[in-house]
Amino acid sequence: MDALSDVLRAVRLTGAIFFDIQASDPWVAETPAGQTIVDAMFPGSEHLVCYHVITRGSCWACVPGEPPIRLSAGDIIVLPHGDTHVLSSTPGLRRTPDMTLYRMPADGKLPVSISMGGSLGEPVHFVCGFLGCDARPYNPLLAALPRVILVSGHTSGALASYVQFALAESKEPRMGGQCVLGRLSELMFVDVVRHYLETLPADRTGWLAGLRDQFVGRALSTFHRDPARAWTIESLAKSVGLSRSALAERFTEFVGQPLVQYMINWRMQLAANHLLSGMDSIAVIANLVGYESEAAFSRAFKKAVGAPPSQWRRMRNEQRGA
Repeated sequence: MDALSDVLRAVRLTGAIFFDIQASDPWVAETPAGQTIVDAMFPGSEHLVCYHVITRGSCWACVPGEPPIRLSAGDIIVLPHGDTHVLSSTPGLRRTPDMTLYRMPADGKLPVSISMGGSLGEPVHFVCGFLGCDARPYNPLLAALPRVILVSGHTSGALASYVQFALAESKEPRMGGQCVLGRLSELMFVDVVRHYLETLPADRTGWLAGLRDQFVGRALSTFHRDPARAWTIESLAKSVGLSRSALAERFTEFVGQPLVQYMINWRMQLAANHLLSGMDSIAVIANLVGYESEAAFSRAFKKAVGAPPSQWRRMRNEQRGA
């Protein structure tokens, strides 16, 4: 498994909330910060990613601290860090968000259809999707993504197909529709991330840029294929054809942290998944992520999340209502 696929799987990406919006000038839709609504939308998730797909007309997206962004049909805007933002017919409009919208509908039916604005203005149609995921103990993808990703002009191709499939599913609801819409949201986000990765400038650093590097990318893939193995910098360096010092320096330059620390962080993320997905003992989980000593694993886990493994599992299960 490549490192990107491994991370996307391990951070428990979940997409299930979907809005279908028709608007006419003048109109404004403001989305609150992700941390204020993620619990209501995705119980048990720590982080919210949102995106908007413009299928007809044009509008403006405004994110605090960023210049207004003009959006037209075929554009997809993704906010990986869940920043509060505004979509509107003209820049500068504001409206207090209706917090009751940001939760799974009582009847479970998706998408949620919304009409807003006047009756004579320029019509705009856009789709809003939301995804939940883990941010802790470690999500290297989130740290590597910017506040805003804009993918322009995708009126054809895979991204457009996802949107059209989602719209068709919403117009003719069928059994399993909620699952289909959720998976479409996840696929769309993954495709946007891949597009962002493929268009990164050659001189860019970061975890995603590291995936493209001949040596760092191979080291990441090698480690992610077998993270419980007793890897050292020497053994990974040998596997990719570099000296120990060269790989250590190159990895830190791209990823922003030493290779050994990255391996610890990722093992803690895998351990968190094991803690939440079953009732294995702490000793068993320690072994699954490469620790021979339960005590050493517990110390590392507590350092990463602030609580011992058993206590952390209990708290997270209570949050999820498990």
